[in-house]
Amino acid sequence: MTEISTTAVPVAPRPARLLALDVLRGIAILGTLATNIWIFTNPAGMVGYLDELGATPENAWMWTERALQQLAQGKFLGLLTLMFGIGLAIQQDSAHRGGRRWPGRYPVRAGLLFLDGLLNFVLVAEFDVLMGYALTGLVVAYLLATSRRAQRRWLIGAAAVHVLLLTLIAVALTAAPARDTAPSTLDPNPYADGSFWDLVRFRLDHVLAFRTETILILPMSIALFLVGARLYRAGVFAPAGARIRRWLMVIGFGVAAPLDLGAGIGFGGDVVLFTRYGTAPFVALALLALVAEFYLRVGRVGVVGARLSEVGRTALSCYILQNLIAGILCYGWGFGLAARVSESARVPFTVAIYLVVTAAVLAFAHLWTRRFERGPVEWVWQRTYRALGG
Repeated sequence: MTEISTTAVPVAPRPARLLALDVLRGIAILGTLATNIWIFTNPAGMVGYLDELGATPENAWMWTERALQQLAQGKFLGLLTLMFGIGLAIQQDSAHRGGRRWPGRYPVRAGLLFLDGLLNFVLVAEFDVLMGYALTGLVVAYLLATSRRAQRRWLIGAAAVHVLLLTLIAVALTAAPARDTAPSTLDPNPYADGSFWDLVRFRLDHVLAFRTETILILPMSIALFLVGARLYRAGVFAPAGARIRRWLMVIGFGVAAPLDLGAGIGFGGDVVLFTRYGTAPFVALALLALVAEFYLRVGRVGVVGARLSEVGRTALSCYILQNLIAGILCYGWGFGLAARVSESARVPFTVAIYLVVTAAVLAFAHLWTRRFERGPVEWVWQRTYRALGG
């Protein structure tokens, strides 16, 4: 492995707070909910959601559901991953400005993030991304201490491994004999009928299945972390980065987005690997460039941007909170609404739940940031980090 150096990366001058950063984090957090909300509103939860990905739409509502799912599928996962990479680069710059070695005590921070993710996975949502980001961040923190050339090699290598994995999986699925595609049956159904602790036990009993995505996308996450860090250092948020932003939008919106939406809406779950992990990250890059361009031109946050930036400043808290609220509304241990809604009303019900949860998260972030600098989870996290000598 390339030798680690604490002086390989030049330290950029300390910039003023970038308007787009917190807004992008807020968009990414609420955007992940737009994907995950369909899991909460399915009577069989994650299991039912995965079963229905490959279902053939039989009416207008089912086509609408597929279109709405595809609009969010993978884009905000990619955007959130990019934002974590950018955050890592900012932390490295801060460490260098303070005369501290890098990665220094970052492994402690990664450990605390992993613990946050573990608790979120066990107690709240089986599709948690924080555990994966903790592992990815730990790897990339050391990679950022290497030379730019070494980082480029790692980026290309990680992307190549990711493409190879997707190709091998696609070939294996194509070559596999046809199977009975009848939906899985949960009996008993912990999502609709179980208690809070029944669902906790269900997640623990199926931990390997629920953590498969985290392992599968590790190479992609490493690549996107490094891309985010490189874009930040290349000035994607600065006026000088206009050409970079333009090309990101051309590729993402002009090429990737039509492919993504066309394939996803036309073929659904049959091409979800291609769209979620292939085309969607390029759309995420275009979204990042678009928001950066917008705030460079406007020069102020505005009302909508202010609300989104408040979510971005309390991102960890809002990510956990939105999953918790959705679980309370939809799962059997809460109000159990998902099991009470007819299939014909599933789409408007899901949209309504999304709007309710989003409104609650926006209200929480607004009220909390009026009095406190950090979200509650961020505050506990920071206090724990300092108690450990960070």
